[in-house]
Amino acid sequence: RCLIVAPPKAGFAVTAIDAFGDLDQHPAVRSLSLPREPGMLFNAQSAADAGRAVDADAVAYLSPFENHRRAVEALRATPSTGLRAGRALWGNPPDVLRRVRDPFLVAGLLRRRGFASPMTRVDVPADFASSKEWLLKPFNSGGGHGVKTWAPGARVSPGVYAQERIGGVPASIVFVAAGSRSVPLGVSRQLIGEAAFGASEFRYCGNILASAADEVLTDTVVQSMIALAACVTEQFGLIGLNGIDCIVKDDVPYAIEVNPRWCSSMELVEQHYGVSIFGVHATACGEGVLPDFDLRSVRQDRSAIGKAIIFAVTDGALGDTRAWLTDATVRDVPQPGERFSAGQPICTIFATGADAAACRVALSRRAAALLNSQTIS
Repeated sequence: RCLIVAPPKAGFAVTAIDAFGDLDQHPAVRSLSLPREPGMLFNAQSAADAGRAVDADAVAYLSPFENHRRAVEALRATPSTGLRAGRALWGNPPDVLRRVRDPFLVAGLLRRRGFASPMTRVDVPADFASSKEWLLKPFNSGGGHGVKTWAPGARVSPGVYAQERIGGVPASIVFVAAGSRSVPLGVSRQLIGEAAFGASEFRYCGNILASAADEVLTDTVVQSMIALAACVTEQFGLIGLNGIDCIVKDDVPYAIEVNPRWCSSMELVEQHYGVSIFGVHATACGEGVLPDFDLRSVRQDRSAIGKAIIFAVTDGALGDTRAWLTDATVRDVPQPGERFSAGQPICTIFATGADAAACRVALSRRAAALLNSQTIS
């Protein structure tokens, strides 16, 4: 959850505004961390306000800005230009966000184009209450925050919508777009609510980048996901990096949500396939040029790589985290002595495996070892 402000010069002189100020931030990046209290969430508007003082030619955003169109508009502003002009926005503009984050609009469009999508409603009709399972999802949310199972007879509150629950495997596709065209960059299984990483219910906690041998993300499923990305790109005019969350059931991907910004699984794409994620985003947004990249070819590598976010299960504090800097399997290293609340992310871990199952086991073991270490108390 950070804002990146970058002049489009060789090497990209970057200023990052976030809520953490991790130890392993790249030394070439100027990091500005917003003050926060334990348990408080990153605030998009405060980050946008802080960014106005930064002198830059372009700005890019990550989660949760897609749910805060006013904050995205404010990102373009600087003290000298005001709100109507200023630096370039590398990412989807507010009018695109308004449309592509409308679950009813997206679901209706995809069904008309022949894609599978769960039923999405403002209520749960009586004739469907017993025949289907339903989820309640906030309009302005991400990463599974606030998603709950609908209880029969419960009212759907304002700010929340009902979506049919599809039983299957959570997955996602990430892609880069420009000029109504898209180039797929990676497909992955999603890790959702896994206790091994301190998560529960529907909370996102990681990805495993799938190979061509994956038994769920088969060539047929991947082809459908690529077609989904192409359809959404064309219909909504997406630009830069984007992603689509799906549930795969019976060899069919059901599109759940569009994430019109940089997605968490993209660093796996960068590591495994050698793609400069920031580079393709900047080129697509700044020049309208897409990379020459063939996902079908690079997926022939049968190994799997995954990441998992470790969440605190209780309130506590960290010891000396500097030793984590020498461990290539640990990222987003927090400051020594930093305090955290239950449910707050602590760090991110990485692992590889022969396939998705082996990679998941390796991630679970790495998480257990880290959580049982003396660093966390």
